[in-house]
Amino acid sequence: MKRRFQILVLSLVTTLGGSFNLCYCQEATGPVNRQPAVAGSFYPANRTELKAQLAQLFSEAEPISFEGTIQSLIVPHAGYAYSGKVAASGYKSIPEDAEYKNVFIIASSHREHFNGASVYSVGNYLTPLGEARINREIASTLIAENKSVSFYEKAHEREHSIEVQIPFIQYRFGDIPIVPIVMGSSSISAARDLAAALLPYFTPDNLFIISSDFSHYPSYNNANRIDRLTGEAILKKDPEYFYNILRKNSQESVPNLSTSTCGWSSIMTMLYMAQRESDLVVSPIIYQNSGDAAIGDKERVVGYWAIATHSLARDSKDYSLTEAHKESLLGIARNTLETFIQTGELVEVPPQTLAPILKDTAGAFVSLYMGGRLRGCIGNFNPTNPLYLVVQEMVLAAATRDNRFAPVEKSDLEYIDLEISVLTPLQRITSVDEFQLGKHGIYMTKDGKSGTYLPQVAKDSGWNTEEFLGHCAREKAGIGWDGWKDADLYVYEAIVFGEEKRK
Repeated sequence: MKRRFQILVLSLVTTLGGSFNLCYCQEATGPVNRQPAVAGSFYPANRTELKAQLAQLFSEAEPISFEGTIQSLIVPHAGYAYSGKVAASGYKSIPEDAEYKNVFIIASSHREHFNGASVYSVGNYLTPLGEARINREIASTLIAENKSVSFYEKAHEREHSIEVQIPFIQYRFGDIPIVPIVMGSSSISAARDLAAALLPYFTPDNLFIISSDFSHYPSYNNANRIDRLTGEAILKKDPEYFYNILRKNSQESVPNLSTSTCGWSSIMTMLYMAQRESDLVVSPIIYQNSGDAAIGDKERVVGYWAIATHSLARDSKDYSLTEAHKESLLGIARNTLETFIQTGELVEVPPQTLAPILKDTAGAFVSLYMGGRLRGCIGNFNPTNPLYLVVQEMVLAAATRDNRFAPVEKSDLEYIDLEISVLTPLQRITSVDEFQLGKHGIYMTKDGKSGTYLPQVAKDSGWNTEEFLGHCAREKAGIGWDGWKDADLYVYEAIVFGEEKRK
Protein backbone atom coordinates (compact mmCIF):
# COMPACT_ATOMS: atom_id res chain seq x y z
CA MET A 1 0.00 0.00 0.00
CA LYS A 2 1.56 3.31 -1.04
CA ARG A 3 0.63 6.70 0.21
CA ARG A 4 1.80 8.59 -2.85
CA PHE A 5 1.88 7.90 -6.52
CA GLN A 6 3.51 9.63 -9.45
CA ILE A 7 1.93 10.48 -12.76
CA LEU A 8 4.35 9.56 -15.49
CA VAL A 9 3.84 11.25 -18.82
CA LEU A 10 5.71 9.59 -21.57
CA SER A 11 6.29 12.12 -24.30
CA LEU A 12 7.59 10.69 -27.47
CA VAL A 13 9.41 13.52 -29.18
CA THR A 14 10.67 12.78 -32.59
CA THR A 15 14.02 14.27 -33.26
CA LEU A 16 16.41 14.07 -36.04
CA GLY A 17 18.14 11.30 -34.22
CA GLY A 18 14.91 9.40 -33.59
CA SER A 19 15.33 9.73 -29.86
CA PHE A 20 12.63 10.48 -27.22
CA ASN A 21 12.46 12.25 -23.87
CA LEU A 22 10.79 11.20 -20.63
CA CYS A 23 8.94 14.07 -18.94
CA TYR A 24 7.80 13.65 -15.29
CA CYS A 25 4.92 15.76 -13.99
CA GLN A 26 4.69 16.86 -10.35
CA GLU A 27 3.90 14.37 -7.58
CA ALA A 28 0.17 13.92 -6.85
CA THR A 29 -1.36 12.76 -3.58
CA GLY A 30 -4.74 11.27 -2.65
CA PRO A 31 -6.57 9.08 -0.15
CA VAL A 32 -5.30 5.54 0.22
CA ASN A 33 -7.86 3.14 1.65
CA ARG A 34 -6.79 0.40 4.01
CA GLN A 35 -7.77 -2.95 2.47
CA PRO A 36 -9.26 -5.82 4.54
CA ALA A 37 -6.57 -8.15 5.83
CA VAL A 38 -8.56 -10.81 7.68
CA ALA A 39 -11.84 -10.96 5.74
CA GLY A 40 -12.45 -14.59 4.91
CA SER A 41 -10.66 -15.84 8.04
CA PHE A 42 -11.85 -13.87 11.07
CA TYR A 43 -15.20 -13.04 9.44
CA PRO A 44 -16.88 -13.67 6.06
CA ALA A 45 -15.46 -11.89 3.02
CA ASN A 46 -18.83 -11.97 1.29
CA ARG A 47 -21.08 -8.99 2.08
CA THR A 48 -24.30 -11.02 2.26
CA GLU A 49 -22.76 -13.72 4.44
CA LEU A 50 -21.20 -11.12 6.75
CA LYS A 51 -24.51 -9.29 7.23
CA ALA A 52 -26.24 -12.60 7.94
CA GLN A 53 -23.65 -13.59 10.53
CA LEU A 54 -23.85 -10.21 12.25
CA ALA A 55 -27.65 -10.45 12.34
CA GLN A 56 -27.35 -13.89 13.93
CA LEU A 57 -24.82 -12.69 16.51
CA PHE A 58 -26.97 -9.73 17.48
CA SER A 59 -30.00 -12.02 17.84
CA GLU A 60 -28.01 -14.28 20.20
CA ALA A 61 -26.48 -11.38 22.15
CA GLU A 62 -27.07 -10.91 25.87
CA PRO A 63 -26.97 -7.14 26.35
CA ILE A 64 -27.22 -5.25 29.62
CA SER A 65 -29.46 -2.19 29.85
CA PHE A 66 -27.73 0.99 31.02
CA GLU A 67 -29.68 4.18 31.62
CA GLY A 68 -26.66 6.46 31.38
CA THR A 69 -24.59 7.13 28.28
CA ILE A 70 -22.08 4.44 27.35
CA GLN A 71 -18.77 6.19 26.74
CA SER A 72 -16.51 3.19 26.11
CA LEU A 73 -16.73 -0.53 25.45
CA ILE A 74 -14.11 -3.21 25.89
CA VAL A 75 -14.90 -5.90 23.31
CA PRO A 76 -12.94 -8.86 21.90
CA HIS A 77 -11.36 -9.16 18.47
CA ALA A 78 -11.09 -12.90 17.80
CA GLY A 79 -12.80 -14.69 14.96
CA TYR A 80 -16.54 -14.14 15.01
CA ALA A 81 -17.19 -17.86 15.54
CA TYR A 82 -15.37 -17.59 18.88
CA SER A 83 -15.93 -14.09 20.28
CA GLY A 84 -18.70 -12.68 18.10
CA LYS A 85 -21.46 -13.19 20.65
CA VAL A 86 -19.55 -11.34 23.36
CA ALA A 87 -18.74 -8.47 21.01
CA ALA A 88 -22.36 -8.27 19.81
CA SER A 89 -23.57 -8.24 23.43
CA GLY A 90 -21.38 -5.20 24.03
CA TYR A 91 -22.54 -3.30 20.97
CA LYS A 92 -26.18 -4.23 21.55
CA SER A 93 -25.98 -2.84 25.11
CA ILE A 94 -25.74 0.63 23.57
CA PRO A 95 -29.28 2.08 23.55
CA GLU A 96 -30.89 2.17 20.11
CA ASP A 97 -31.42 5.93 20.35
CA ALA A 98 -27.79 6.65 21.31
CA GLU A 99 -26.10 9.19 19.06
CA TYR A 100 -22.35 9.66 18.68
CA LYS A 101 -20.28 11.98 16.51
CA ASN A 102 -17.31 9.60 16.18
CA VAL A 103 -16.16 6.14 17.17
CA PHE A 104 -12.56 5.91 18.36
CA ILE A 105 -11.05 2.41 18.17
CA ILE A 106 -7.96 1.75 20.28
CA ALA A 107 -5.99 -1.48 19.90
CA SER A 108 -2.56 -2.73 20.92
CA SER A 109 -0.37 -3.89 18.04
CA HIS A 110 0.04 -7.62 17.53
CA ARG A 111 2.53 -7.42 14.63
CA GLU A 112 4.58 -4.23 14.70
CA HIS A 113 6.54 -2.69 17.54
CA PHE A 114 7.04 1.07 17.34
CA ASN A 115 7.09 4.07 19.63
CA GLY A 116 3.84 5.75 20.60
CA ALA A 117 0.61 5.24 18.70
CA SER A 118 -0.41 5.34 15.05
CA VAL A 119 -3.69 6.86 13.85
CA TYR A 120 -4.82 6.12 10.30
CA SER A 121 -5.05 9.47 8.55
CA VAL A 122 -4.61 8.99 4.79
CA GLY A 123 -7.84 7.32 3.68
CA ASN A 124 -10.68 5.09 4.86
CA TYR A 125 -10.94 1.51 6.10
CA LEU A 126 -12.62 -0.96 3.77
CA THR A 127 -14.70 -3.99 4.78
CA PRO A 128 -17.13 -6.17 2.81
CA LEU A 129 -19.86 -3.82 4.09
CA GLY A 130 -18.22 -0.85 2.36
CA GLU A 131 -16.06 2.12 3.34
CA ALA A 132 -15.76 3.14 6.97
CA ARG A 133 -15.04 6.86 6.93
CA ILE A 134 -12.01 8.08 8.86
CA ASN A 135 -12.37 11.43 10.58
CA ARG A 136 -9.16 12.69 9.01
CA GLU A 137 -9.50 16.09 10.66
CA ILE A 138 -9.28 14.55 14.12
CA ALA A 139 -6.57 12.13 12.99
CA SER A 140 -4.44 14.94 11.56
CA THR A 141 -4.94 17.07 14.67
CA LEU A 142 -3.83 14.23 16.93
CA ILE A 143 -0.67 13.80 14.85
CA ALA A 144 0.09 17.52 14.66
CA GLU A 145 -0.42 18.25 18.35
CA ASN A 146 1.07 15.15 20.05
CA LYS A 147 4.63 13.91 19.73
CA SER A 148 3.58 10.39 20.71
CA VAL A 149 1.01 10.10 17.90
CA SER A 150 1.95 9.57 14.25
CA PHE A 151 0.88 7.68 11.15
CA TYR A 152 2.85 4.47 10.66
CA GLU A 153 1.43 2.58 7.73
CA LYS A 154 2.66 -0.89 8.67
CA ALA A 155 0.91 -0.66 12.04
CA HIS A 156 -2.44 -0.86 10.23
CA GLU A 157 -1.70 -3.06 7.21
CA ARG A 158 -2.19 -6.47 8.82
CA GLU A 159 -3.50 -5.57 12.29
CA HIS A 160 -6.71 -7.49 12.87
CA SER A 161 -7.79 -5.98 16.19
CA ILE A 162 -8.99 -2.75 14.57
CA GLU A 163 -10.45 -4.37 11.46
CA VAL A 164 -12.56 -6.93 13.32
CA GLN A 165 -14.47 -4.15 15.13
CA ILE A 166 -15.46 -2.19 12.05
CA PRO A 167 -18.20 -4.48 10.67
CA PHE A 168 -19.85 -4.39 14.11
CA ILE A 169 -19.71 -0.60 14.05
CA GLN A 170 -21.08 -0.46 10.50
CA TYR A 171 -23.88 -2.88 11.35
CA ARG A 172 -24.81 -1.06 14.56
CA PHE A 173 -24.38 2.60 13.52
CA GLY A 174 -24.26 2.68 9.74
CA ASP A 175 -22.15 5.50 8.33
CA ILE A 176 -20.32 7.05 11.27
CA PRO A 177 -16.78 8.51 11.29
CA ILE A 178 -14.12 6.40 12.96
CA VAL A 179 -10.67 7.15 14.37
CA PRO A 180 -8.56 3.93 14.37
CA ILE A 181 -5.54 4.01 16.67
CA VAL A 182 -2.93 1.26 17.05
CA MET A 183 -0.59 1.38 20.05
CA GLY A 184 2.94 0.27 19.23
CA SER A 185 4.35 0.38 22.75
CA SER A 186 3.00 -1.72 25.61
CA SER A 187 3.97 0.46 28.54
CA ILE A 188 2.40 2.58 31.23
CA SER A 189 4.00 5.72 29.81
CA ALA A 190 2.56 5.02 26.36
CA ALA A 191 -0.91 4.61 27.86
CA ARG A 192 -0.57 7.86 29.81
CA ASP A 193 0.63 9.76 26.75
CA LEU A 194 -2.19 8.50 24.56
CA ALA A 195 -4.76 9.17 27.28
CA ALA A 196 -3.55 12.77 27.52
CA ALA A 197 -3.83 13.16 23.75
CA LEU A 198 -7.34 11.69 23.60
CA LEU A 199 -8.78 13.26 26.74
CA PRO A 200 -10.33 16.26 24.91
CA TYR A 201 -12.34 13.78 22.83
CA PHE A 202 -13.37 11.53 25.75
CA THR A 203 -16.85 13.02 25.96
CA PRO A 204 -20.39 11.58 25.95
CA ASP A 205 -20.81 12.37 22.24
CA ASN A 206 -17.89 10.13 21.23
CA LEU A 207 -17.76 6.35 21.69
CA PHE A 208 -14.46 4.65 22.50
CA ILE A 209 -14.03 1.00 21.50
CA ILE A 210 -11.19 -0.77 23.32
CA SER A 211 -10.29 -3.87 21.33
CA SER A 212 -8.86 -6.62 23.51
CA ASP A 213 -9.07 -10.30 24.25
CA PHE A 214 -8.18 -11.58 27.70
CA SER A 215 -6.28 -14.66 28.93
CA HIS A 216 -4.40 -16.49 26.19
CA TYR A 217 -4.11 -20.29 26.12
CA PRO A 218 -4.69 -21.52 29.70
CA SER A 219 -7.22 -24.25 30.39
CA TYR A 220 -10.93 -23.42 30.48
CA ASN A 221 -11.12 -23.35 34.29
CA ASN A 222 -7.92 -21.34 34.71
CA ALA A 223 -9.16 -18.83 32.13
CA ASN A 224 -12.40 -18.34 34.05
CA ARG A 225 -10.47 -17.67 37.24
CA ILE A 226 -7.78 -15.39 35.78
CA ASP A 227 -10.24 -13.46 33.64
CA ARG A 228 -12.53 -12.90 36.61
CA LEU A 229 -9.64 -11.30 38.51
CA THR A 230 -8.65 -9.18 35.53
CA GLY A 231 -12.23 -8.12 34.84
CA GLU A 232 -12.86 -7.19 38.46
CA ALA A 233 -9.68 -5.09 38.42
CA ILE A 234 -10.98 -3.12 35.43
CA LEU A 235 -14.23 -2.41 37.30
CA LYS A 236 -12.20 -0.54 39.94
CA LYS A 237 -11.51 2.19 37.34
CA ASP A 238 -7.97 2.37 38.72
CA PRO A 239 -5.19 1.86 36.14
CA GLU A 240 -2.48 1.15 38.73
CA TYR A 241 -4.62 -1.46 40.47
CA PHE A 242 -5.35 -3.06 37.10
CA TYR A 243 -1.65 -3.16 36.23
CA ASN A 244 -0.76 -4.73 39.59
CA ILE A 245 -3.34 -7.48 39.03
CA LEU A 246 -1.77 -8.21 35.64
CA ARG A 247 1.63 -8.55 37.31
CA LYS A 248 0.18 -10.80 40.00
CA ASN A 249 -1.45 -13.00 37.36
CA SER A 250 1.85 -13.36 35.51
CA GLN A 251 3.61 -14.43 38.69
CA GLU A 252 1.21 -17.30 39.36
CA SER A 253 2.85 -19.57 36.78
CA VAL A 254 -0.50 -20.65 35.34
CA PRO A 255 0.17 -23.37 32.74
CA ASN A 256 0.16 -22.03 29.15
CA LEU A 257 -0.86 -18.51 30.20
CA SER A 258 1.02 -16.15 27.86
CA THR A 259 -0.87 -12.97 28.80
CA SER A 260 -3.84 -11.91 30.92
CA THR A 261 -4.98 -9.50 28.21
CA CYS A 262 -3.33 -8.73 24.89
CA GLY A 263 -4.71 -5.18 24.82
CA TRP A 264 -3.71 -4.15 28.32
CA SER A 265 -2.08 -0.89 27.20
CA SER A 266 -5.28 0.09 25.38
CA ILE A 267 -7.34 -0.73 28.48
CA MET A 268 -4.92 1.32 30.58
CA THR A 269 -5.43 4.25 28.22
CA MET A 270 -9.19 4.10 28.75
CA LEU A 271 -8.80 3.77 32.53
CA TYR A 272 -6.53 6.81 32.71
CA MET A 273 -9.22 8.84 30.95
CA ALA A 274 -12.18 7.38 32.86
CA GLN A 275 -10.43 7.87 36.19
CA ARG A 276 -10.71 11.63 35.71
CA GLU A 277 -14.50 11.45 35.40
CA SER A 278 -16.10 10.82 38.80
CA ASP A 279 -19.54 10.38 37.21
CA LEU A 280 -18.41 7.37 35.15
CA VAL A 281 -18.57 3.78 36.33
CA VAL A 282 -17.33 0.56 34.76
CA SER A 283 -19.73 -2.38 34.53
CA PRO A 284 -19.52 -5.92 33.13
CA ILE A 285 -21.80 -7.06 30.32
CA ILE A 286 -20.83 -10.65 29.56
CA TYR A 287 -17.88 -13.03 29.82
CA GLN A 288 -17.11 -16.15 27.81
CA ASN A 289 -14.04 -17.84 26.44
CA SER A 290 -13.28 -19.78 23.29
CA GLY A 291 -14.08 -23.01 25.10
CA ASP A 292 -17.72 -21.92 25.18
CA ALA A 293 -17.90 -21.82 21.38
CA ALA A 294 -19.30 -24.82 19.51
CA ILE A 295 -15.91 -25.32 17.84
CA GLY A 296 -13.90 -24.44 20.94
CA ASP A 297 -11.24 -26.50 22.71
CA LYS A 298 -11.33 -26.36 26.51
CA GLU A 299 -7.68 -27.35 26.89
CA ARG A 300 -6.29 -24.09 25.43
CA VAL A 301 -8.64 -21.12 25.42
CA VAL A 302 -8.74 -17.36 24.96
CA GLY A 303 -10.94 -15.23 27.22
CA TYR A 304 -13.43 -12.59 26.11
CA TRP A 305 -15.04 -9.81 28.12
CA ALA A 306 -17.53 -7.13 27.11
CA ILE A 307 -17.28 -4.28 29.64
CA ALA A 308 -18.91 -0.84 29.49
CA THR A 309 -17.88 2.51 30.93
CA HIS A 310 -21.00 4.61 31.37
CA SER A 311 -22.49 7.54 33.22
CA LEU A 312 -25.08 7.50 35.97
CA ALA A 313 -27.61 9.78 34.36
CA ARG A 314 -30.95 8.66 35.72
CA ASP A 315 -32.65 10.80 38.34
CA SER A 316 -33.10 8.88 41.59
CA LYS A 317 -36.62 10.20 42.04
CA ASP A 318 -37.61 8.23 38.92
CA TYR A 319 -36.07 5.00 40.22
CA SER A 320 -38.56 2.49 41.58
CA LEU A 321 -39.05 -1.24 41.88
CA THR A 322 -42.39 -2.95 41.40
CA GLU A 323 -43.54 -5.73 43.70
CA ALA A 324 -42.63 -8.19 40.96
CA HIS A 325 -39.09 -6.79 40.84
CA LYS A 326 -38.76 -7.12 44.60
CA GLU A 327 -40.06 -10.70 44.59
CA SER A 328 -37.61 -11.56 41.83
CA LEU A 329 -34.65 -10.20 43.79
CA LEU A 330 -35.74 -11.94 46.98
CA GLY A 331 -36.11 -15.20 45.05
CA ILE A 332 -32.61 -14.80 43.60
CA ALA A 333 -31.20 -14.06 47.05
CA ARG A 334 -32.96 -17.01 48.69
CA ASN A 335 -32.00 -19.49 45.96
CA THR A 336 -28.40 -18.25 45.92
CA LEU A 337 -28.08 -18.51 49.70
CA GLU A 338 -29.59 -21.97 50.08
CA THR A 339 -27.80 -23.48 47.08
CA PHE A 340 -24.42 -22.20 48.18
CA ILE A 341 -24.75 -23.20 51.82
CA GLN A 342 -26.02 -26.67 50.89
CA THR A 343 -23.77 -27.46 47.91
CA GLY A 344 -21.02 -24.84 47.77
CA GLU A 345 -22.08 -23.91 44.22
CA LEU A 346 -23.04 -20.49 42.92
CA VAL A 347 -26.38 -20.22 41.15
CA GLU A 348 -26.17 -18.78 37.63
CA VAL A 349 -29.03 -16.46 36.79
CA PRO A 350 -29.71 -16.07 33.03
CA PRO A 351 -29.77 -12.27 32.46
CA GLN A 352 -32.19 -12.59 29.53
CA THR A 353 -34.92 -13.78 31.92
CA LEU A 354 -34.77 -10.64 34.06
CA ALA A 355 -36.49 -7.27 33.81
CA PRO A 356 -34.14 -4.57 32.45
CA ILE A 357 -34.10 -2.63 35.73
CA LEU A 358 -32.63 -5.65 37.54
CA LYS A 359 -29.74 -5.58 35.07
CA ASP A 360 -29.05 -1.90 35.67
CA THR A 361 -26.10 -0.86 37.77
CA ALA A 362 -27.12 -0.28 41.39
CA GLY A 363 -25.73 -0.82 44.84
CA ALA A 364 -27.46 -2.94 47.49
CA PHE A 365 -27.20 -4.18 51.05
CA VAL A 366 -28.50 -7.59 52.09
CA SER A 367 -29.39 -8.25 55.73
CA LEU A 368 -30.00 -11.63 57.35
CA TYR A 369 -32.24 -11.87 60.42
CA MET A 370 -32.85 -14.80 62.72
CA GLY A 371 -35.60 -14.55 65.28
CA GLY A 372 -35.88 -10.85 64.59
CA ARG A 373 -32.21 -10.23 65.34
CA LEU A 374 -29.50 -9.29 62.85
CA ARG A 375 -27.54 -12.34 61.67
CA GLY A 376 -25.39 -10.65 59.02
CA CYS A 377 -25.37 -7.56 56.82
CA ILE A 378 -22.99 -6.55 54.05
CA GLY A 379 -23.47 -4.19 51.14
CA ASN A 380 -21.75 -3.13 47.96
CA PHE A 381 -22.12 0.58 47.56
CA ASN A 382 -19.98 1.13 44.48
CA PRO A 383 -22.28 0.53 41.50
CA THR A 384 -20.04 -1.53 39.24
CA ASN A 385 -22.25 -4.60 38.72
CA PRO A 386 -25.85 -5.25 37.65
CA LEU A 387 -28.24 -5.22 40.58
CA TYR A 388 -29.07 -8.92 40.47
CA LEU A 389 -25.36 -9.82 40.69
CA VAL A 390 -24.83 -7.43 43.58
CA VAL A 391 -27.70 -9.11 45.45
CA GLN A 392 -26.16 -12.54 44.83
CA GLU A 393 -22.74 -11.41 46.00
CA MET A 394 -24.01 -9.60 49.08
CA VAL A 395 -26.30 -12.35 50.35
CA LEU A 396 -23.34 -14.74 50.34
CA ALA A 397 -21.05 -12.13 51.89
CA ALA A 398 -23.57 -11.48 54.66
CA ALA A 399 -23.87 -15.20 55.29
CA THR A 400 -20.18 -16.08 55.23
CA ARG A 401 -18.00 -12.96 55.63
CA ASP A 402 -19.61 -10.72 58.24
CA ASN A 403 -16.98 -10.96 60.97
CA ARG A 404 -19.50 -10.07 63.65
CA PHE A 405 -21.22 -13.45 63.24
CA ALA A 406 -20.36 -17.08 62.66
CA PRO A 407 -20.91 -18.26 59.08
CA VAL A 408 -24.42 -19.47 58.30
CA GLU A 409 -24.85 -23.26 58.43
CA LYS A 410 -27.39 -25.56 56.80
CA SER A 411 -29.35 -25.85 60.03
CA ASP A 412 -29.81 -22.05 60.12
CA LEU A 413 -31.46 -21.70 56.72
CA GLU A 414 -35.06 -22.38 57.71
CA TYR A 415 -34.90 -19.71 60.43
CA ILE A 416 -33.30 -16.90 58.39
CA ASP A 417 -35.28 -13.99 56.95
CA LEU A 418 -33.81 -11.85 54.16
CA GLU A 419 -34.03 -8.09 53.74
CA ILE A 420 -32.68 -6.18 50.74
CA SER A 421 -31.91 -2.46 50.58
CA VAL A 422 -31.52 -1.31 46.98
CA LEU A 423 -29.69 1.97 46.64
CA THR A 424 -31.01 4.35 44.02
CA PRO A 425 -28.50 5.75 41.51
CA LEU A 426 -26.05 8.30 42.81
CA GLN A 427 -26.83 11.95 42.22
CA ARG A 428 -23.97 14.38 42.50
CA ILE A 429 -24.68 17.50 44.56
CA THR A 430 -22.80 20.80 44.48
CA SER A 431 -24.19 22.22 47.70
CA VAL A 432 -24.94 20.63 51.07
CA ASP A 433 -28.30 22.40 50.86
CA GLU A 434 -29.34 19.70 48.37
CA PHE A 435 -28.89 17.00 51.03
CA GLN A 436 -32.04 16.00 52.96
CA LEU A 437 -31.26 14.43 56.32
CA GLY A 438 -33.19 11.20 56.90
CA LYS A 439 -34.17 10.86 53.25
CA HIS A 440 -30.76 10.76 51.62
CA GLY A 441 -27.77 8.58 52.18
CA ILE A 442 -24.41 10.25 51.54
CA TYR A 443 -21.43 9.03 49.54
CA MET A 444 -18.28 11.12 49.58
CA THR A 445 -14.96 10.71 47.83
CA LYS A 446 -11.71 12.66 48.08
CA ASP A 447 -8.10 11.87 47.16
CA GLY A 448 -8.96 8.25 46.38
CA LYS A 449 -10.75 7.71 49.71
CA SER A 450 -14.50 7.24 50.06
CA GLY A 451 -17.19 6.49 52.59
CA THR A 452 -20.95 6.28 52.95
CA TYR A 453 -23.78 6.39 55.46
CA LEU A 454 -27.19 4.92 54.67
CA PRO A 455 -30.25 7.18 55.09
CA GLN A 456 -31.44 5.40 58.24
CA VAL A 457 -28.22 6.24 60.11
CA ALA A 458 -29.55 9.77 60.68
CA LYS A 459 -32.63 8.44 62.46
CA ASP A 460 -30.71 5.90 64.51
CA SER A 461 -28.02 8.36 65.61
CA GLY A 462 -30.01 11.55 66.11
CA TRP A 463 -27.27 13.59 64.41
CA ASN A 464 -27.90 16.85 62.63
CA THR A 465 -26.66 17.41 59.08
CA GLU A 466 -23.19 18.66 59.98
CA GLU A 467 -22.68 15.84 62.47
CA PHE A 468 -23.89 13.28 59.92
CA LEU A 469 -21.43 14.54 57.30
CA GLY A 470 -18.59 14.98 59.78
CA HIS A 471 -18.88 11.47 61.21
CA CYS A 472 -19.04 10.00 57.71
CA ALA A 473 -15.98 11.97 56.61
CA ARG A 474 -13.93 11.03 59.67
CA GLU A 475 -15.07 7.50 60.43
CA LYS A 476 -16.04 6.10 57.05
CA ALA A 477 -13.99 7.99 54.46
CA GLY A 478 -10.98 8.72 56.67
CA ILE A 479 -10.62 12.29 55.39
CA GLY A 480 -11.09 14.17 58.68
CA TRP A 481 -14.12 15.81 60.27
CA ASP A 482 -14.21 18.70 57.82
CA GLY A 483 -13.09 16.62 54.83
CA TRP A 484 -16.58 16.59 53.37
CA LYS A 485 -16.43 20.32 52.71
CA ASP A 486 -14.16 19.91 49.67
CA ALA A 487 -15.02 16.30 48.78
CA ASP A 488 -17.19 15.15 45.90
CA LEU A 489 -20.63 14.50 47.40
CA TYR A 490 -23.38 12.22 46.11
CA VAL A 491 -26.82 11.45 47.52
CA TYR A 492 -29.02 8.40 47.13
CA GLU A 493 -32.07 6.79 48.66
CA ALA A 494 -32.75 3.23 49.79
CA ILE A 495 -35.65 0.98 48.77
CA VAL A 496 -36.02 -1.54 51.60
CA PHE A 497 -38.05 -4.77 51.35
CA GLY A 498 -37.87 -8.28 52.76
CA GLU A 499 -39.37 -11.71 53.14
CA GLU A 500 -42.25 -12.49 55.44
CA LYS A 501 -41.10 -13.74 58.82
CA ARG A 502 -40.42 -17.47 58.66
CA LYS A 503 -39.98 -18.71 62.23
